[in-house]
Amino acid sequence: MMPMNPTLHPVTEAPLRFWHRDAVVERHHVPPDRTLLDLLREDLRLTATKEGCAAGDCGACTVVVAEAVNGRLLYRAVNSCIKPAHAVDGMALWTAADLARPDGTLHPVQQAMVECHGSQCGFCTPGFVMSLFALYQRTVAQGQAVDSHRAHEALSGNLCRCTGYRPIVQAACSLQADAEQAMDQQAIVAALHQMAATEKNGGNYLRPSTLPALLQARAQHAQAQLIAGATDAGLWITQGLRRMPQIIDLTRVAELRRVEHFPQHIAIGAAVNLQEAFEALAADRPVIAPFGERFAGWPVRQSGTLGGNVANGSPIGDSMPLLIALAAQVVLMAWRKGRAVHRHVPLDQFYTGYRKSLLAPDEVLAWVVVPRPAPCEWLGAYKVSKRQEDDISAVCLAVQLHLEGGRITAARIGAGGVAATPARAMKTEAALIGQPWNEATLQAAQTAIANEFSPLSDLRASADYRRQILGQLLRRAWLESTGHRTVRLEDLA
Repeated sequence: MMPMNPTLHPVTEAPLRFWHRDAVVERHHVPPDRTLLDLLREDLRLTATKEGCAAGDCGACTVVVAEAVNGRLLYRAVNSCIKPAHAVDGMALWTAADLARPDGTLHPVQQAMVECHGSQCGFCTPGFVMSLFALYQRTVAQGQAVDSHRAHEALSGNLCRCTGYRPIVQAACSLQADAEQAMDQQAIVAALHQMAATEKNGGNYLRPSTLPALLQARAQHAQAQLIAGATDAGLWITQGLRRMPQIIDLTRVAELRRVEHFPQHIAIGAAVNLQEAFEALAADRPVIAPFGERFAGWPVRQSGTLGGNVANGSPIGDSMPLLIALAAQVVLMAWRKGRAVHRHVPLDQFYTGYRKSLLAPDEVLAWVVVPRPAPCEWLGAYKVSKRQEDDISAVCLAVQLHLEGGRITAARIGAGGVAATPARAMKTEAALIGQPWNEATLQAAQTAIANEFSPLSDLRASADYRRQILGQLLRRAWLESTGHRTVRLEDLA
């Protein structure tokens, strides 16, 4: 369907190309803010992919994309409703209509759904099938079994209104490899290399592949929308009805796709997705792993980036309270006077107001730098939301304590959902530092944190509830750090 007002949808000069059904699809004049879902359903008439929420929440629109990494295909399930169409340029793409063989033989994930009665009304089924297909390619096709944890993780971004989860999980756990359904990976990799995405430094959708090219593009196009996974920016398009005449996509910048390890810190590039970022953080601090799993469903964690979450600066973003507690810094870069320049900013000083920060119009948030843990460090990270899984926080609290001889020698506390920005609870920290970690100190800290913030009441929680929860989460931290073993829901499981 053509837009009624073409001036609201400026076109991009460079064509969009991706591999689909053993051929390269090439589309011209695709607007930079056209979503992948609209491209598939309206432009290409590939209607197996469904639109449910148009917000990346329900998973009905899930498709699978793959890019060539070190000669192999890396498969990811993504929400097509919030993914810019141009973001899949140079990739391979599958929808639910692409899995069965030409003679009608079902793919193993489709057959498992049939045999386990995993479909009820059927509207969400294509999305579940695609999440299972990505799981199959990552595990079963590599000779690995699917257990309950892997199944729940892979399906964490898919919702079923008919509450048919048990047979769907059963279908996931029953998957068996079928050699006749194996992908011709070498042929697909060769096709992707042949049409390798070119660096786009002109037009309305720019996709630089090097850091200098990104910084120069930003300097020349300060008004362009900078995106990475677009899991927030996609909502601005579909829910906020915002138009983005020009986009700079940083996900192909090689330097920013790495996690770099140093003796005193790790540096997470702005193009590293959330899943890989949380895995890197959890390698030093295992408590972060379950916190990361609750951040969002699998497709969002595979698309969204830690750098994007931090740069966006939502007061209910979950990563910032954690990073503030960890004394993280951001590295901001720009191209000025013919060269790249950078500066380090502590994250707790980065935000200046609601969704406002120190980031200059010509700057890019390039890395998130996180110190290594100290030997005496204890860390707790907590998220309170209406749903246990796949939900936005009402309150998020992260507590880092240095405990020596039963006394608190240092403390850092990050909070989300209680102010206009992600915040550091410095008054509460002051109530803790130098004190014995006992009930009296806890109560003083609870009083301090209840008075430190003035949260708003909204559809997720009242202001009074948020203040009370802050204190209760501090008590949870005290219980955990003093040896109680059944404080979290995960502990009961």
